[in-house]
Amino acid sequence: MFKRKLKQSEYFLIAANLLPVFGTWLWGWDAIEIFTVYCLETILVGFYTLVKMGIVTAVRKQDDWYNQGTKRRVSGLFFMFFFIMHYGIFLAVQMGIFFSVSGVGDYYRINFGNFFFKWPELLSTDSMWLLASFFVGYGFATIKDFIITRQYHTIPMMILMFQPYIRIFIQQVVVILGSLFLTFGLGKVFITIFALVKIMFEVYVDYDAILRKASIDMKKETGDS
Repeated sequence: MFKRKLKQSEYFLIAANLLPVFGTWLWGWDAIEIFTVYCLETILVGFYTLVKMGIVTAVRKQDDWYNQGTKRRVSGLFFMFFFIMHYGIFLAVQMGIFFSVSGVGDYYRINFGNFFFKWPELLSTDSMWLLASFFVGYGFATIKDFIITRQYHTIPMMILMFQPYIRIFIQQVVVILGSLFLTFGLGKVFITIFALVKIMFEVYVDYDAILRKASIDMKKETGDS
């Protein structure tokens, strides 16, 4: 399922993802630094998802939790706690793969545990600006496409909770393949391919439609109309 029309906020994210491509080819940006920013971007996505879930919880208090053909009402705080634990595991796996395959972990003596304390040491001013562009971009999308549209009144928490996972799956596949480029000193090629794949899957594929269909299927399993 591909989107027929993009939102204004998605054009901003396309530009943010193309910026590191120009940076590595034209301005001498370091490919490992750029991918570190992409790792942090995944954390940003999780952060904004938690913000959205917090807004839904404040407004609606509870929502439907579907599991193995059953449905029950649970607090939004339960969704948030489950997301923090589950998403954290996926983040640990993703970063562990990248640090191990690329050799970055050994070079900088970092792992998932100390990454949150040492990441500022890994980024230059240019990389910080790139990270800031992602922060502003996702913030703009949250305000424009979630708060102003009052989507928090209608979106199921199950859909909201699973929205960020798609980027994890995409990044894990690309990281494993792309780390080979880093090993052979082809960081620019890696960043280019990575950015284009991200744009294709994260912007043009209509994951909301896919998740809505999954939500409908879950409701059918429980007999919920």
